[in-house]
Amino acid sequence: MNEFQETAIEDMKFNPFTMINKEWMLVTAGNAEACNTMTASWGSLGELWGKYVSTIYIRPTRYTLEFLNREPYYSLCVFGEKYRAALNYCGSHSGRGGDKIKAAGLTPVFDEAAPYFQEAKLVLICKKLYRQDFDPACFLDPSLDAANYPKKDYHKMFIGSIEKVLTKEQP
Repeated sequence: MNEFQETAIEDMKFNPFTMINKEWMLVTAGNAEACNTMTASWGSLGELWGKYVSTIYIRPTRYTLEFLNREPYYSLCVFGEKYRAALNYCGSHSGRGGDKIKAAGLTPVFDEAAPYFQEAKLVLICKKLYRQDFDPACFLDPSLDAANYPKKDYHKMFIGSIEKVLTKEQP
């Protein structure tokens, strides 16, 4: 089994645009008693308030939002292409009615502030700093509202400081 190594964020070499949009990631929150995860292809990484941060966006209908609202930390996990089916499964199943993590064939790890997955190649452990609901009145381009929110289910935005980066070689 490949073990994770803690890595300085300044030493990371990846393209955040392709990582988030093309590779996707799992957003996970909870604890050993109960956790949930969801696939995300929207998000950002950068610097804000003198901290390295991640920004994630969660629709109000997502079960994972309950865990994000309750817990002070979340993880972002990036996987190799061989886990695409697991990411598809986690993006199309809620977890309210069963153990979608087990059904996706993933192994949760609970030795950090937020759960993450043994199969990941990159893990960001993030501490929540800020939350805000998207406000439809703030769209400067109204076509974005029409195209992305026909059900008016506006995302909740979370900004988290990246507290730890874990990496490992993929087999």
